[in-house]
Amino acid sequence: MSSAARAPRVLLIAHNHPSLHPGGTEIVAHDLFGGLKAAGAEALFLACTNDTHRAPRPGTGFQTLGRSADEVLLWAGHFDHFHQSQIDLHGLVPDLANLLRAFRPDIVHIHHTLLLGVEMLFLIRRVCPAAKIVYTLHDYYPICANDGQMVTAGSKALCTGASPDACHRCFPDRPADQFLLREKHIKAMFGLVDRFLAPSRFLRDRYVAWGLAPERIQVMANSRPAAAAAPPRALAEGGRRDAFAYFGNLNPFKGVTVALDAAARLARQGLAPSLAVHGGSLYQTDAFRQRVADGFEAARGVATAHGPYRREEMPSLMAAADWVVMPSVWWENAPLVIQEAFQHGRPVICSGIGGMAEAVRDGVDGLHVRPGDAADLARVMTRAMTEPGLWDRLSANIPAVRTTEEAAAKHIVLYDELMTGGLRAATPNLRAPNLQAGSAIR
Repeated sequence: MSSAARAPRVLLIAHNHPSLHPGGTEIVAHDLFGGLKAAGAEALFLACTNDTHRAPRPGTGFQTLGRSADEVLLWAGHFDHFHQSQIDLHGLVPDLANLLRAFRPDIVHIHHTLLLGVEMLFLIRRVCPAAKIVYTLHDYYPICANDGQMVTAGSKALCTGASPDACHRCFPDRPADQFLLREKHIKAMFGLVDRFLAPSRFLRDRYVAWGLAPERIQVMANSRPAAAAAPPRALAEGGRRDAFAYFGNLNPFKGVTVALDAAARLARQGLAPSLAVHGGSLYQTDAFRQRVADGFEAARGVATAHGPYRREEMPSLMAAADWVVMPSVWWENAPLVIQEAFQHGRPVICSGIGGMAEAVRDGVDGLHVRPGDAADLARVMTRAMTEPGLWDRLSANIPAVRTTEEAAAKHIVLYDELMTGGLRAATPNLRAPNLQAGSAIR
């Protein structure tokens, strides 16, 4: 920040709060909020919620969260996932407009418009015309109507790009023109953003291919709070680096069933490593949970389910592991698990695609496997256990992870540039016929 510039007043918005839903986007956004406050910025954290975590309250959409005066929940349960659109504009617009007028942000930094709705970009621009809007693109929801996964709905094959015809093949009940209108609506709202941030080059390239101008998207790596590295696991004389760990939600896209299949294969070969699985399966179907249970049964004696974990437990959990496995079957973006593993000097075995392949260098600080291929994962895990000196070499090459303090400083520099001389990438069109609650935002 320039010496003459004052500390910015920043409103950070996320689609949930990590104390209610500890997803990567929520964690990154909330950590940045803390880092900005520690750096002297005046910051307010606004998190959306719905019936999954909170019931609505009469009179206002706002709810408190614990005893914090600068963290607020906004109940936004009436949300159209397909259009990424907020249905209850008459309910949300007055509340959010009043908050914007009261806080008067210099910067509105959005980390997701899930639940909130992309129309709120127009509201922010209308109510706070001098504020700059920063939007961190954490995933592919605006591009992909299949929960932002960029995999096909039927075959689960990786998707390289959205188009009305391709998306209609995924969802034949929706006409192709609905996908075109969805895209045009989101892009129209995105025209109001001053600067997009992407935590990986891979994600930036996907949005450029989708149609956002390259100069509007800046790569800004995620960060983690500074932490002392867990020591390497002690080995007995002649012992092997054969302790593997999986961290994260148990869902069809993270590849936990691939990891369990690989562990079962190794057990049948008599290699018997250990695979610690850390994570829960909230909101998953009974069919998928049964697949996971069957996987644990097949890998009995090798794989152990440890359930959900708290962030403060990570050092002790990492201390028991040699390798972190991340066999996701979708592109990913910039997984926090990789940064957490690197913080503790643990090489990562991951699928060689997307943001994972960008973050983990094959044969340098980790190893790549073919996505969805349990046999290949078993082969690479065998190499990890048996190749002399491999763990030491890969661990020694792990790069430093950007700290939250460093990330906050970089964000403040960006905010200062936008506040003092940055130009918006597009001139906003303040006519928004889809905002039925227009009278509430004059």
